[in-house]
Amino acid sequence: MASRGLINLAQATEAALIVAAQARDQAAFSELVKRRQGWARALLRKMCRSHAEADDLAQEAFIKAWDRVRDLETPAAFPGWFRRIAVTTFLMAKRKQKAIFEEIDDASPIASEDSTPEAAAGAKIDLEKALARLSDAERLCVTLNHGEGLSHSEIVDITGLPLGTVKSHVLRGTDKLRRMLEPAT
Repeated sequence: MASRGLINLAQATEAALIVAAQARDQAAFSELVKRRQGWARALLRKMCRSHAEADDLAQEAFIKAWDRVRDLETPAAFPGWFRRIAVTTFLMAKRKQKAIFEEIDDASPIASEDSTPEAAAGAKIDLEKALARLSDAERLCVTLNHGEGLSHSEIVDITGLPLGTVKSHVLRGTDKLRRMLEPAT
């Protein structure tokens, strides 16, 4: 019976896993974590300065999601619902560190991303380095806007920051990234 359950979990839809997790099925939630952990870590790695911190925050966000999964009204809302938990977890960690509005002004130019596959791989690393050079608030807003495709108002809803502040962080952060990622002439 247990092995049959594992096969069913592996083949289950995300919606079915969420419904089972809401009924406190830990195995179903574990399968959901397995499927979503790469996405969650990638999102948080874009916001954090260290991969270890991002991985810790992803784990913390999944723990919070487990505690609150019964609050999720529809399984289809899971990605946005979980994104909000992950961002809130990030913000709370930054508030604890008292560093959310730290600014880094100077930047050195790094490679462009439109060339060979090797250069494109290097550009991804360059983008991660450039994102790490933004302030925490700029990195958060730029990642949610450009990386996750959220509108300014959606970012306001998730972060609680004023609309003008979000727009400013997206604009300033994007400009800084553009300058950092331009090839040196």
